Amino acid sequence: MKIYTRKGDDGSTGLWYGGRVGKASSRPEAYGSVDEAASALGVCRAAAERGSEIYEDVLRLQSELFVAGAELATAPEAADRLEEGVSKVTQAMIDRLERDIDRYMDRVDLPPKFVIPGGTELSARLDLARTAVRRAERRVSALKEAGELADDTVLTYLNRVSDAVYAMARFADEDDPELFQGRD
Repeated sequence: MKIYTRKGDDGSTGLWYGGRVGKASSRPEAYGSVDEAASALGVCRAAAERGSEIYEDVLRLQSELFVAGAELATAPEAADRLEEGVSKVTQAMIDRLERDIDRYMDRVDLPPKFVIPGGTELSARLDLARTAVRRAERRVSALKEAGELADDTVLTYLNRVSDAVYAMARFADEDDPELFQGRD
């Protein structure tokens, strides 16, 4: 099987349930940023201890980001063809993220200051992945502002993903006062 189709040689790309758009248009920018975030999380997972809490949670996030990507790669007029939890983000996915965030943050003593990334290799990678998720969130927000988002749930989901990755990064940090900067 060849992985190239030559269909995109003209600068266009196919959407999930049909149609083509320019590769630089807002929809491919959004789902491409989600793909980038999933890859950045892969770098985090590679640094985490296999089977650890963070490893398992990051792996689940990567899988769920493919769900978000599928939803975003679908034109709004085909949104009724999406399947919850497979190609469409659900409220249950958001609810689980909120529980994850609370679970991590309940074990972190976070001072009310800015956090300097780099406390540990894993926390630094998680902070970098968080910024990729935030970029994806901005791209999806642009879709919403343009009226091209069929359902806001995916935007809420990405917002929670970035919070969850932040919480994991703080959990993975060492207890080092130099990591926290800001006003006293």
